[in-house]
Amino acid sequence: MAEHEGGNGSPKSSSLTPYEEALDALSSLITRRTRADSSNMGDQFSMLFEYLKMLDLEEPISNMKIIHVAGTKGKGSTCTFTESILRNCGFHTGLFTSPHLIDIRERFRLDGMEICEEKFLAYFWWCYDRLKEKTDENVPMPPYFRFLALLAFKIFAAEQVDVAIMEVGLGGKYDATNVVQAPIVCGITSLGYDHMEILGNTLGEIAGEKAGIFKERIPAFTVPQPDEAMRVLEEKASQLNVPLQVASPLDAKLLNGLRLGLEGEHQYLNAGLAIALCSTWLKRTGHLGDTYLEQTNTLPEQFIKGLTSASLQGRAQIVPDQHIKSERSNELVFFLDGAHSPESMEVCARWFSLAIKEYNPDQTLFNQQPDNSKFLHEVVKMHHGERGAQRKSTPILLFNCLTVRDPQLLLPPLMKTCADHGVYFKKALFVPSLSVYNKVGSQELTLTDSKVDLSWQFTLQKVWENLMQGNKAGKSTDIVSEELKDDMEMSASNCEHSAVFSSLPMAIKWLRDRVRQNQSVRFQVLVTGSLHLVGDVLKLAKK
Repeated sequence: MAEHEGGNGSPKSSSLTPYEEALDALSSLITRRTRADSSNMGDQFSMLFEYLKMLDLEEPISNMKIIHVAGTKGKGSTCTFTESILRNCGFHTGLFTSPHLIDIRERFRLDGMEICEEKFLAYFWWCYDRLKEKTDENVPMPPYFRFLALLAFKIFAAEQVDVAIMEVGLGGKYDATNVVQAPIVCGITSLGYDHMEILGNTLGEIAGEKAGIFKERIPAFTVPQPDEAMRVLEEKASQLNVPLQVASPLDAKLLNGLRLGLEGEHQYLNAGLAIALCSTWLKRTGHLGDTYLEQTNTLPEQFIKGLTSASLQGRAQIVPDQHIKSERSNELVFFLDGAHSPESMEVCARWFSLAIKEYNPDQTLFNQQPDNSKFLHEVVKMHHGERGAQRKSTPILLFNCLTVRDPQLLLPPLMKTCADHGVYFKKALFVPSLSVYNKVGSQELTLTDSKVDLSWQFTLQKVWENLMQGNKAGKSTDIVSEELKDDMEMSASNCEHSAVFSSLPMAIKWLRDRVRQNQSVRFQVLVTGSLHLVGDVLKLAKK
């Protein structure tokens, strides 16, 4: 934490806990290069094999029964479903995913649980100290993500997992997880435009990077893709004699009336891919005959249990604010989704629009049955009071995204999809990220920082205001809610439909103050655009 740090290279204070010391050491591996830096690629990739030798990981990785997953959208969800299915089949599982939302240990899961602090520290220092000892100026310490991938392989080898499910961090071909030479099966989730500064400007180029995880004759599965992407995947598969198949989306009827553990209709695509990956893994490791893959009319009980009990933070997650206690109902509720591509924005907007209707049983704008929220039963408990049910809903957008993303591609589908479902944001709040990119750990969440650069947030605000002006549907928001009119001096910039705050804690404080002053209103805040933002809000909402 900030108060424990010494200035510029001075010794650390002894008040650091052992865990904080490890996070400090890990922070030292974060380079200030952008992710688009060309040194992430090519010949630098070969250095990973030097690290494997230093850590004696070559043989353990070759013996591991790995499922390797790349893609633009749905990687985390697909890996989560896959892990949950195989764990429910009785296997000892290891899951490596990114990013983490609150704690670095979320990236390393053993049997569905994040690794405990004690084990994390033991494996962390084993790898860190050995690399410190053996690296030099020709082969320097690995940067942050590469170190985390190496640490994951060490953890899963030492813990002797039956299956290691490895989610690619970025791209595929040059990703640190791609030191795997012979996985059991590979998966490619939905492809779209993201990280174009690194992966290319066309779907074909992006597909080519993701297909970099294909290995000679190792079976691979994907989901239905745009033609341009599918052509490239098929071409790369053909060059390596990879049997590539398209997994069908899961038919909801196979769940016997239960719901997927992860919300949103797009999850049926990810679940279908996870089923194909698990079935192939079971078959190729000798745990399943050839018959299952042909059976499309039933799912084994363990598969159903795995799919319906899977959970993943920050994806279509509903979190009532813990800070405000109310006997009647919770008046400040965060709807969290880490969407950050145009396609996922649309999916997120559809989920939010349906979720807030389900959250307010008195509002009957919908005839169809909404396809979400496993939190509903908790929510219903909170809303048994009549006054709670009649509380006026005020949808708010809380948004930030990385500067490499184009808000002109992200905000319009979000606004339009919500408007199509009759949902109009009363106010959009834009905030800078709390996450400090050169530091891992629990930074102090201060209310404001006068030095913070808000130019990007003003850009986002301008895009939003222009959209609102040009959007006739925006008329619905002209009834600027009384509850939002007061006290905007806390914001750095207040416009008719939006405000910029100089920090996330200030925006949350403003929301909490509005709620206290307006007992008849329920604020429903969609938090999206960045998984970092979602993680930061989770920390604050649970305080």
